[in-house]
Amino acid sequence: MKRIVAPLALVLAAAPLVVPTAPVAAQQQDQSDLAKVNAYIRSVTTLTADFSQTDRNGQTLTGKLTLKQPGKIRFQYQKGVPLLIVSDGKALTMIDYEVRQVQRWPIGNSPLGALLDPSKDLSKYGKLVPTGDPTVLSVEARDPKRPEYGTITMIFKRNASGPAGLQLYGWVMLDSQNNRTAVRFSNQVYGAPVADSAFRWTDPRPRGRSAGS
Repeated sequence: MKRIVAPLALVLAAAPLVVPTAPVAAQQQDQSDLAKVNAYIRSVTTLTADFSQTDRNGQTLTGKLTLKQPGKIRFQYQKGVPLLIVSDGKALTMIDYEVRQVQRWPIGNSPLGALLDPSKDLSKYGKLVPTGDPTVLSVEARDPKRPEYGTITMIFKRNASGPAGLQLYGWVMLDSQNNRTAVRFSNQVYGAPVADSAFRWTDPRPRGRSAGS
């Protein structure tokens, strides 16, 4: 079976993105828009959505995203894809059931930490990336002190009915070789009850145990 690129990419080294210096008025607008993205992240309690992931080779996979703040997320792939990515609020875990392999990272070491930690101030490590479309916000987030943790560029659309007037449309991740993985969301539902059991997983390794229980 062809190896699958995870939607998070679990980037360990990211290629730098250059953001041009903006005039003062534009910088003030950027700070206002970053504040809106901060407000979005802090106002989302739960989110479910369908996702479509496309890697650098053009391979597309689909599945279901479930998110619960703080720090919990699950990517359940389409039937037939033996991969699961889940965070229990502390560690981000990638489980490959085909080869019985489990990899874990502290959630703060993942680019997704920008989306899953409402206590963080995005203005300290996020930058607005020009889109040419006033209805779209594109925010690049990375830890400048730990670039090996990776880069995520989150894409939002202005939507009056969404949290803080925004709708999460998708994100793009880059690895150290400039390999690009894009994830797009649809059918977003906010605030629906989500049980903590949704973020448990079964350890496939020999003599393993239900590590998420």
